Amino acid sequence: MADLKLLGAALAQQFRGLGQRHPGQWPLAPRLLCGVGVMAAVVALGYFAYWSGQFEEQEAAAQAELKLRDEYTFKTNQAVNLEALRRQKLQVDQYVERLQKQLPSKAEMAALLSDINQAGLGRGLQFELFKPGQVVVRDYYAELPIDIKVSGSYHDIGAFAGDMANLPRIVTLNNMSLATGKDGVLTLDAVAKTFRYLDPEEVSAQRKAMADKKKAEKKKS
Repeated sequence: MADLKLLGAALAQQFRGLGQRHPGQWPLAPRLLCGVGVMAAVVALGYFAYWSGQFEEQEAAAQAELKLRDEYTFKTNQAVNLEALRRQKLQVDQYVERLQKQLPSKAEMAALLSDINQAGLGRGLQFELFKPGQVVVRDYYAELPIDIKVSGSYHDIGAFAGDMANLPRIVTLNNMSLATGKDGVLTLDAVAKTFRYLDPEEVSAQRKAMADKKKAEKKKS
């Protein structure tokens, strides 16, 4: 304990009167402490002024490298599967083309309505109502609902429904209800829906409407 006190007193003695001496004449302990302080200040200044920026650049470069590696892996997989993807695209294009052939154009809608009417008459059904509704324009096609009401026997109405399914164009029967009348005659109320593809003017109008909608949503947000 006495030795520690003597050592502490000796160190304290070395720090007395430093202001009156040139730093080069300071005792060893103050000079060592001053050197350590200067070194710490240089390291801190270098870190904040230079090295921190280097560290950030290195981190950004590492993140960019990971992103590029992921992109490379993704594109490599695409390149390996390119031929298979091309075959899939060709199959999808052919399927879409077949579906489009089942959709009439605007000019062919009148003929399709006549086919629906003739299908009912050909089965001996009596049309009490055949009323095309308002065309509903979707993103890629237009939908035309037709309110129909026909009367006839059970088998004739069933055959008529089968004829609708076998038409070369797509026609669906919706909201069907059957009611029994006199002499066992059935009455079918339904909404027949047929579909057509949009003509170029309608496609342009749809795209413009969607673009305007997106602009309006951006302005609100």
